[in-house]
Amino acid sequence: MKNSEIADILDEIADILEFKGDNTFKISAYRKASRNIREFPEDIEQLWRNGELSKIPGIGKNISDHIDEYLKSGSISKYKEVLENIPKTFVELMKIPNLGPKTLKLLYDRFKIQTIEDLKNVLEKPETLTLPGMGRKKIENIKQGLDLYISKKAEQRISLGVAFPIVSEIVEYMKPVCTNISPCGSLRRMKETIGDIDILCTSNNPENIIKRFVKYPKALRILAEGDTKGSIIVKEKSLQVDLRVVEPDSYGAALQYFTGSKQHNIKLRTLAKEKGLKISEYGVFKGEKKIAGKTEEEVYRVFNMPVIPPELREDRGEIEEALKGNLPDLVEQKDILGDFHVHSDFSDGSNTIEEIVQKSISLGYKFIGIADHSQTSKFAGGMDKQKLLERNKKIDEVVQRYPGIKIFKGAEVDILGNGNLDYPDEILAQLDFVIGSIHQGFHKNVTERMIKAMENPYLDIIGHPTGRLISGREGYDIDIDRVIEYAGRNGVALEINAYFDRLDLNDINVLKARQKGAMLVIGTDAHNINMFEYMKLGVAVARRGWLDKKRILNCYRVFDIPLRRKRLNK
Repeated sequence: MKNSEIADILDEIADILEFKGDNTFKISAYRKASRNIREFPEDIEQLWRNGELSKIPGIGKNISDHIDEYLKSGSISKYKEVLENIPKTFVELMKIPNLGPKTLKLLYDRFKIQTIEDLKNVLEKPETLTLPGMGRKKIENIKQGLDLYISKKAEQRISLGVAFPIVSEIVEYMKPVCTNISPCGSLRRMKETIGDIDILCTSNNPENIIKRFVKYPKALRILAEGDTKGSIIVKEKSLQVDLRVVEPDSYGAALQYFTGSKQHNIKLRTLAKEKGLKISEYGVFKGEKKIAGKTEEEVYRVFNMPVIPPELREDRGEIEEALKGNLPDLVEQKDILGDFHVHSDFSDGSNTIEEIVQKSISLGYKFIGIADHSQTSKFAGGMDKQKLLERNKKIDEVVQRYPGIKIFKGAEVDILGNGNLDYPDEILAQLDFVIGSIHQGFHKNVTERMIKAMENPYLDIIGHPTGRLISGREGYDIDIDRVIEYAGRNGVALEINAYFDRLDLNDINVLKARQKGAMLVIGTDAHNINMFEYMKLGVAVARRGWLDKKRILNCYRVFDIPLRRKRLNK
């Protein structure tokens, strides 16, 4: 899909316009269109062919014309226009976390920087400290963002949310000619970032498999075309995808081996050696005799253990627990009965409450939580008290038409600089649940602010607790261990934000929360109904964090949901 390509260009146009000090409403329109295109699950090229671009929220005539031009010619003239009179290197510089177009403009006007090396040098100059809005902390944050950008560029990894739909589409394309097919590696383990994609399959005619694979319609170029292995670069993100064909009686062993992780496989090999066995991608052998390999069940059964879910295969004690029969009964997608973190058009969402409810019903949800932004988040259409009451009244109206689903009145309420919540208690008391989130002051007493916010009895959930963005923001200056411990002790749930660029909490912090007895909640942070698809990414993080459904608010029946205020009022 070309969704990401177009969204990237629109984002860059917005950055350059902001650098030039252009109209804020125009900049906001480009950013909103970019976000909606990036998050829309359908192929924008197909929508364009069908004349259905209007299905994507926030696409007016101007943006529609840009899309039309790009899909016809491969470029957008507006992009070339805004690039005039600024160094071409600025497109790269604007991708550096914590820098931003306005700060770049400030540094350019004063020092005429044009490259990453120029930026590095300027950050060491004493006179940079004297510029408006700059200071030691600001400079340190930019340095950290620069280091993060350089390291991520070197890694050349993309987020799970981008890679997953790509490989899913390729697998569907190949299924008609395969007897078995599955992705392997870090994608099958559902890690938050992915390098190259490996796919494994079996077939009675491997040569035809490879021939079909290299003709994949979205292949940019062919890297290899052998008898049992093919490699292509796909257009989306120029990602390398390798397909390997194996014999059916080795499929399970190969799937286990190529799924990894390396540390997990080393531990298995050690166990095999202790039993006088040898394990490889071809099977498990006792001497020359092959004793397992057709399925993963066969391979793990040799070691007297059940199949370990791929998400757990990181050598974090999963083999030891499997040998003792103590693996957790991991949460599954079917266990999810609702979503607590959805934004409507009463703040910065694209859909009405009724449209959100209809989508929730189509997914089989038993409840849905509308959690629009609070008043301080003006950048996100935050609701003042009057608008919140209007929103609540609208929910009451919708409830009458949809008695089969519970609609919770919630809000994503800003945690302010002093740790107070953005609404007074008498307003919070009128809500069914409250998510407390930090959207400003990422480096200002974040830990203490969160802990103070959790002292408010109306706070049920801490939203995206570390504030990180996988694509390029490390997150808050926070002692997350303290926050997790306090949440576990005081009954506050911690969110696994399922938006593909957040996945926050990550799996390591979910493990910590599990150990501290904290409850978790998975929220899509959906700003349009197509973002409900991200729930599967949140479930993947929960599984990597060893969570069963008892630990997750989304998995409880409506009247049994252990919200904090409900427990406090008992």
